[in-house]
Amino acid sequence: MTLTDASARPTTQRAARPRTILMVPPTGFVVDYEINAWMDASVPVDTDRAVAQWQGLVSAYRAAGHEVHLLEPGEDLPDMVYAANGGTSAGGVFYTARFAHAERMGESALHEAWQRETGARVVVAQEVNEGEGDLLTLRDRVLAGHGFRTDPRAHAELAAATGLEVVSLRLIDPRYYHLDTALTVLDDVHGEIAYLPEAFDDESRAVLERLYPTAIRVAPEQAALFALNAFSDGLHVFHPAAATGYAEQLRERGFAPVPIELDELLKGGGSVKCCTLELRD
Repeated sequence: MTLTDASARPTTQRAARPRTILMVPPTGFVVDYEINAWMDASVPVDTDRAVAQWQGLVSAYRAAGHEVHLLEPGEDLPDMVYAANGGTSAGGVFYTARFAHAERMGESALHEAWQRETGARVVVAQEVNEGEGDLLTLRDRVLAGHGFRTDPRAHAELAAATGLEVVSLRLIDPRYYHLDTALTVLDDVHGEIAYLPEAFDDESRAVLERLYPTAIRVAPEQAALFALNAFSDGLHVFHPAAATGYAEQLRERGFAPVPIELDELLKGGGSVKCCTLELRD
């Protein structure tokens, strides 16, 4: 489906809000180590195909009116294409990532340097966190994952840095090692989300049910296609193309799904949202 096709579908008084996005091209993308349940170093990676698919996502964002900035990847940092993990832009600051695995630690300094060059107010994390992989921002709060990659102490550090309410949610399934693989922020202004209940412990599920009683609950078979690793501008929801069931749920709520082919990058355990770091004022 093209962006025009998606936009032509009926909506329920929804409007896209222009976003500013930072992305990193996958020119050095390979899978030669394994740090999540999706990575298999024995499976070949077609880097040229990964680049072409990533460029398709960039084009879709720009066609929707979003501003995309590019950060060049560092040498020997193949996972840097997953730009969302590079930090969190919220509450008037950029809170840096502090990666859990040595293979990715070099990414943080490159993101920090880019943010400082653009005049952002940078807060350097002291606690382990993997940026927007686990820290998803809405207008009035941050939904914050932990259990695999982010230390819950980072949640308190982010709250102190931004003044925002930070709601901790514990992930329990290693396939959904980051919050952005198990939950999509669909409308950050009006507080609409979609999520996989089975990815969370009982307490966290209860919190989500209380805060978002009308949220879209996504079936496990759709989540396993990385359906929830999606990015929304309030109207268009850019999502993995294979997740057709999720797309239908979105249409029923008045959103305009925009399917994106990114299966080559899924070999590294990431898709649309992983490639997308939103920059907020």
